[in-house]
Amino acid sequence: MRILIVEDEKALSRVLVKIFEKNYYSVDAVYNGKEALDYIASDNYDIVLMDVMMPVMDGITALKKIRESGNQIPILLLTAKSDVEDKVMGLDSGANYYITKPFDTQELLAVVRAITRKEAQFDNKLHFGNVTLDTSTYELTSDTGNVKLTNKEFQMMEMFMSNPKMLISADTLMERIWGFDSDTEINVVWAYISYLRKKLKNINADFTIKSSRNSGYSLELIND
Repeated sequence: MRILIVEDEKALSRVLVKIFEKNYYSVDAVYNGKEALDYIASDNYDIVLMDVMMPVMDGITALKKIRESGNQIPILLLTAKSDVEDKVMGLDSGANYYITKPFDTQELLAVVRAITRKEAQFDNKLHFGNVTLDTSTYELTSDTGNVKLTNKEFQMMEMFMSNPKMLISADTLMERIWGFDSDTEINVVWAYISYLRKKLKNINADFTIKSSRNSGYSLELIND
């Protein structure tokens, strides 16, 4: 899952990035509402955490523009403005939730999980073949064992198991997991595909990650 953090206070932005990366999210950070509009236009995010008081374009203005464009991406306002009138304005402008600073980390994570939860994933588990991916423990499990995934491995496997019949290109994996601003070379995708194949083999998964030349990757049952 990919998060866009829009926070002009860079020290706090760095803290938020660390919190979410530690909890197996992919994160990009920008520092004003105008930058947020440009990033959100890529349709590359699952949720936005947005400050209200920012330079260039404030969070409420950016929020209204996002909703006026028809984009219904979940948006959580994270701000020091704690008056009831401010909360009402934020929610009426289209925010899904409003948290005031200072915030509790566990509450913040719980709210993000709640407003991004899909009905099909309510039990926090994805299934394909004989394998289950637990999105709360970041483990792959089969009848013969289980294995813990690293942050990037989990992000990649979650994409595959959420879209088991879809061919996903290396460029898409780079954008969704490493982000637009990453200077990482694309061969990192190949490396992580290799790591995942080994972990699937270790738990006797009945499928693997198939490579389609010049197209991308998809899950494929071994006996098909």
